[in-house]
Amino acid sequence: MTPALQLDGLHKRFGKTEIIRGVDLSIAAGERHAIIGPNGAGKSTLFNLITGRFPCTSGTVRLHGHDLAGKAPYQINRMGLSRSFQITNIFPRMSVFENIRCSLLWSQGYKYSFWNMVGRSPELTSKTMELLEQINLTSRAELPAGVLSYAEQRALEIGITIAGGADVIMLDEPTAGMSHSETDYIVDLIRKVTQDKTLVMVEHDMGVVFGLADRISVLVYGEIIATAPPEEVRANPKVQEAYLGAALQAEH
Repeated sequence: MTPALQLDGLHKRFGKTEIIRGVDLSIAAGERHAIIGPNGAGKSTLFNLITGRFPCTSGTVRLHGHDLAGKAPYQINRMGLSRSFQITNIFPRMSVFENIRCSLLWSQGYKYSFWNMVGRSPELTSKTMELLEQINLTSRAELPAGVLSYAEQRALEIGITIAGGADVIMLDEPTAGMSHSETDYIVDLIRKVTQDKTLVMVEHDMGVVFGLADRISVLVYGEIIATAPPEEVRANPKVQEAYLGAALQAEH
């Protein structure tokens, strides 16, 4: 089967500094894949290359077999890939309901039809409420998004990320800065909303990584040094030396 996401010989330089140094990675449709590594390893840069935010210096990125070279982020999104960011990206002055409704517009066929009155569409309202229920924010629908708790704002961003119907979801540190209870809430949410979808995530919390991922890739200084199921990665001496031992000690 054609992989959901295929990276071949991916390189990225900023001036003379090489950040990504020949990444090859194949992620199957429906897989939950985590990318881990120390700070400065190039994880966010890799996300930005995949999603079209940065152009690749060389190499290819394919989504369901389609080359993404030269595609703008919005075009990649419409091809079925959506992402969240490390820093929460929502419209804080708009209601929670309005945030989700806006993110649904293109996929529901509104596009550039400025004469359509979205508030009068029962189908759009129904879709919005359905998604709010899925992310457990129905009771917060009329509140300004900016007054939500941090975990709720992250849940809202995940809702925005999946609203367009993308089947490849990329989450950049979805549980960063959360308490244990907030992390458990978001992990349960991620597991629910990415069912039957492909998930690619960058995450530092090893409990989250080992609890969610089918496979893990370890990125160190712009190179993937291992890709394997969680227990194989945990036991890999190269990974322990380069990253995992220190990361697991930091967890305790």
